[in-house]
Amino acid sequence: MKFISQHPSSSLKLGVKTLIFLLSITVFVVVVAWRAAARERAANDAHPPLGQMIEVDGVNVHAHVSGSGPDIVLLHGASGNLRDFTFDLVPRLEDRYRVIAFDRPGMGHTDRLPGKSGAWNTTFESPQEQAALLQKAAAQLGADAPIVLGHSYGGAVALAWALQHPEDTPAVVLVGAVAEPWPGGLGWFYNVLSSTAGGALLVPPATAFLPQSYLERSIDIIFAPQSPPAGYNTHVGADLSVRRFSARANAQQVNGLRPFVVEMQKQYDTLKMPIEVIHGTADTIVPADIHANVFAAEVPSANLVMLDGVGHMPHHADPDATIAAIDRAAARAGLR
Repeated sequence: MKFISQHPSSSLKLGVKTLIFLLSITVFVVVVAWRAAARERAANDAHPPLGQMIEVDGVNVHAHVSGSGPDIVLLHGASGNLRDFTFDLVPRLEDRYRVIAFDRPGMGHTDRLPGKSGAWNTTFESPQEQAALLQKAAAQLGADAPIVLGHSYGGAVALAWALQHPEDTPAVVLVGAVAEPWPGGLGWFYNVLSSTAGGALLVPPATAFLPQSYLERSIDIIFAPQSPPAGYNTHVGADLSVRRFSARANAQQVNGLRPFVVEMQKQYDTLKMPIEVIHGTADTIVPADIHANVFAAEVPSANLVMLDGVGHMPHHADPDATIAAIDRAAARAGLR
């Protein structure tokens, strides 16, 4: 009699390995989703809205309003939220301006625009769409013709606002602002996270596991060569920027910005309102020689002030210079 070995067949082994692999993937996805949701809840609980929520065309917009005087709208940069302004700048302005700080779409506590959200989504809010939404929000708050200040990415939104509503924009203040097309791309990080696969598959693990030390180092880089002021990291709530919908919004908006700046640059000769531009000579994130210097040379109404040795955060490194720029803009516009 011939005995036959009872070892499992190779197909059975493959099936078991496949099952184990699929179970491992499922467990990983569940853990990532749980951890990401927990981190998002913690971020929202630790840094709730500071101001009021207003509805604009079905979109919830977070606005912080304080002070009295001429209206000024503050627009924050990439990866940020309005807390960047409430940390120090808003208290310095509210004695003589009515200050309205907004969270831009997808950031802080402002919703994304309809059709722009979702794990597999790659459409995003252009600077023109952001400006249109926030201009309506400002009007709802009674600010029909505010001074508009934009920092970094927010500078592009401020310029879109001015181009779309020149008659209702008495003055613009650009602080370390993106204003001109730049050579080359922004690197693999934004390319990957703004893609369909990156947004769906890589953003959730980043939300779940990105260490706090990475966020702190990122803030250090943004402030360099200065350092973040004491208490800034806690106040600004960097974890808000790594929530899944905010991370996707930020990556998509930043990665897709350049073509819109190219088109806006063609219209800069129509800007006639007073524009104050302040920029740090040590800004390596939005270099002055690409942005502020070129813009000031193109736009006759632009007044450029360079801050020696200052990096990408002039409103923190030299708040007096920032306030002086705002006061000049207001005076030139006949508001003070």
